[in-house]
Order: sequence, then C-alpha cells, then structure tokens
Amino acid sequence: MPTRRTALALLLSAGSPALAQQPRPQQRPPQGLSLSAPRTLMAGAMATAFISRAPANARLAISRPADPPEAAIVASPLGQATVLSLPAPGEVGSYEWRLLGEADGKPMILLRQLLTTTAPSATLAAPARVARGNPLPVRGIGPNGDRDRVVLVKPDAPPDAQGPSFFPAENVESTLEAPAEPGIYELRYVMDAPLTGPRVLARREVVVE
Repeated sequence: MPTRRTALALLLSAGSPALAQQPRPQQRPPQGLSLSAPRTLMAGAMATAFISRAPANARLAISRPADPPEAAIVASPLGQATVLSLPAPGEVGSYEWRLLGEADGKPMILLRQLLTTTAPSATLAAPARVARGNPLPVRGIGPNGDRDRVVLVKPDAPPDAQGPSFFPAENVESTLEAPAEPGIYELRYVMDAPLTGPRVLARREVVVE
C-alpha cells in the first residue's frame, strides 16, 4: 500500500500545472471569415472560390478529408485576392476545400467545405478530312482545366504527345494547321489534372490528304 507521503506526492503531481499536460486551446478563425465554393464538380474542372476576411498569410487548398493540414493536392496563396480558381483533382472522389492559415509557423485549417468530383467527359467536333497544311476548325469541350489541351497527333502517340493544339480553358473553338505529312491523325481532348496527369478523354479521327 502507498504511504501517506507517497499518496500526497501523487495527488500534488496530478494537480500541478507544471507537471500535468494542459490541453492546448485552439485558435479561432478571424471573425467574419467565410468560404464559398462549389460542392460538386466535374473531375479536372476549374472551380472558383470566394473568400472574405482571410488573414494575410492564408492559402486556398484542395485536400483529401483525412489529410493533415500540411498535405494538399493543389494549393495557392491568396494574397490580396478574394476570388481564386483551382483545378479539381482528375480522379472521381470526395475531397475538401480548405482555407489555411498559420499557427506557430505551422499550417492550420481555418475553414473547410466538402467537394465531390464526378466523372470527367469531353466532346470534339472537326471535319473528318483536311488538306495538308490547311486550316482545321476545331471545337473541344471538357473539364476545361487550365492545362487541358485539344491536340492533333498520330493515333499511336502517348497522351502527352505534342502537336498542333489549343487550350479550351481560353477558348473552346480554334483553328489548327493540318500537318504537312498526309495520313490518319487523331484529334484528342487531353485532360491534364492533379493526381492523373495527361489523360485522353475524347478522340476523333482526322484524315490529312
């Protein structure tokens, strides 16, 4: 059995602020801070978030819900901006918008909002045949991420192959110059999103004569 002196020492140790671990108070988000962003989005698409009263060092991020504050699939500092666009992950799933600040030099989640991505798709329109070196009017609509491309390449080319191309995020219609070498080519919509990298969403055969 513990002596009276031992029991008294244990009691004092348990109640002492110097010896007992105290719970660390959580920092509260700044008053009036808000985050408004889409809750459902096509995978790979660009999405715009509206933020108010964010602290000077704030960042906007998209992460997996279980990820720690320092982990982000994509993130960008806010600076003085109150509106910011980020590309959604290219994989279908459940994610989380996060507004991040700092506490003791470490990232801290100020606000969060769920984000669900749906299956990406794309459509292409262009003439089936074109004379070599001639202009080829093309239309491509898909997730329209900031790195997505509509490109004309050989059918066996890898997803990241280069060729006459344009960025549908800037304009969904453009005119490409047909290659000088005749043959069968492939018009592609290539999504290039976080987590997936280049991925062909749509294809259309074009014969260069």
